Amino acid sequence: MINQFKSLLCLVLALSIFPLAAQQGQQGAQLSGRQIEAWVTLPDRSILFGQQAEKIPFTYGSPSRGGGVPIVIDDQHTMQSMDGFGYALTGGSAELMMKMSGPERTKLLRELFATDGTSIGVSYIRLSIGASDLNSFVFSYNDLPEGQTDFPLAKFDLGQDKKDVIPVMKEILAINPNILVLGSPWSAPTWMKTNGKVKGGALKKECYDVYARYFVKYIQEMKKEGITIDAITIQNEPIHGGNTPSLMMNADELTEFIKTNLGPALKTASLSTKIVLYDHNLDRPDYPLTVLRDPEAAKYVNGSGFHHYGGDMSAMTVVHNARPDKHIYFTEQMITERPGVNTIAIASTVKRMIIDVTRNWSRNVILWNFAADPLNDPHTDDGGCASCQGAVTLDNDKVTRNIAYYVIAHASKFVRPGSVRLFSTNKGDMSVMQTTGLQDLPTQVWVHPFENRDAMPNVAFRTPDGKIVLIVVNDTYAVGTFRVQHKGEFANISLQPGAVGTYVWNVEL
Repeated sequence: MINQFKSLLCLVLALSIFPLAAQQGQQGAQLSGRQIEAWVTLPDRSILFGQQAEKIPFTYGSPSRGGGVPIVIDDQHTMQSMDGFGYALTGGSAELMMKMSGPERTKLLRELFATDGTSIGVSYIRLSIGASDLNSFVFSYNDLPEGQTDFPLAKFDLGQDKKDVIPVMKEILAINPNILVLGSPWSAPTWMKTNGKVKGGALKKECYDVYARYFVKYIQEMKKEGITIDAITIQNEPIHGGNTPSLMMNADELTEFIKTNLGPALKTASLSTKIVLYDHNLDRPDYPLTVLRDPEAAKYVNGSGFHHYGGDMSAMTVVHNARPDKHIYFTEQMITERPGVNTIAIASTVKRMIIDVTRNWSRNVILWNFAADPLNDPHTDDGGCASCQGAVTLDNDKVTRNIAYYVIAHASKFVRPGSVRLFSTNKGDMSVMQTTGLQDLPTQVWVHPFENRDAMPNVAFRTPDGKIVLIVVNDTYAVGTFRVQHKGEFANISLQPGAVGTYVWNVEL
């Protein structure tokens, strides 16, 4: 009965202000002074992350009719901070870039990594520790003839990386010295493995200690080259032994390695490099949760990393909810398109890779990989990826920008490191229509809740320099109209079917 009375009272109060709202609407909404800048990609490729000439004005007072389903942004309701958006700089990518002429390579790197108006502002890089399957050949930093061992790591050498990855990284750091770097191994040196091969096998128990020191040595030697490794994963895809190279490591083995060897080794060396678990598909959230159940291992762990070649994005929220004290990272996903196609599937891909990933608590998005040649080379034999297209295709100095380039651009240019995800209306959320700006109303702000069943997929952030960034996808076959609602002000926006828009405005006038 009490709830019924409250509902009736709210209805009476709401009805009592409708005439005022109608009167305000007849008077017309007033411009607030804030304006929205829009960057759009259309599916027919006529606009590819293009800045729109006209800015979209905010108004206040009663919102105009026909504005579409609102996307309400509440910057008092904050979620995770963002570390950045970017790509894996594989050895193969770096090899191709080293084949470019110096001026053209610098031009490309500035376009990608600078933080001024001409760049897409990539802010996160993943490196392979040793070779990945997108190298021309397999190597580690401690390769030995069969039958030999090197427990003191006397022969450790960054080797091949000094020819390509390290020179390219130094150029990138000269452009953006604050870029974050994640390191991931595909395999331990073969003499540390049970099968003695680059593909498959497990880490020998007697090599746990030396392998932990191998990680420490890598971090220290990269630091000598001027490259800070912010975080490491312990094994790329630890339950997939089909890559060349690869190594199998189950959750119990990983737990033992962290708490007994790797965690203490990093601590002894006074290294602040973060440990990120798992680095594999979303269909096994039980893997990182198993490790995190061990308090001795968990105390060394910063968070868990995921790929999306299997499972559902919501698995990241499951892990976040179970351990909100640990972070979530999205460490790899390959997205491709056929060369020379006339359309670009930008809406579905941005929804999956940017909106769904960040709405499920990830602090970053890393796509796989940065560059390949027109044949999707280089890659290793017998387990290398022959279909892995780069964000850019490099044919000597010729650069072709592919779908992964534009997907990351829609976030990385404006959602800078340190940005915070905000509440914004999601499909099915209970939202509100504000009736602020009505001069004759009491001091209270009255709201009318209703259910949004048709809100466009979106995600919103507040940046360190005081801007709101809203990324919206129209994944339908019709022109979509929506109303941005922020701080009691409104802006009506239309978005073409299959298009993506990034909208940026100041928090305050």
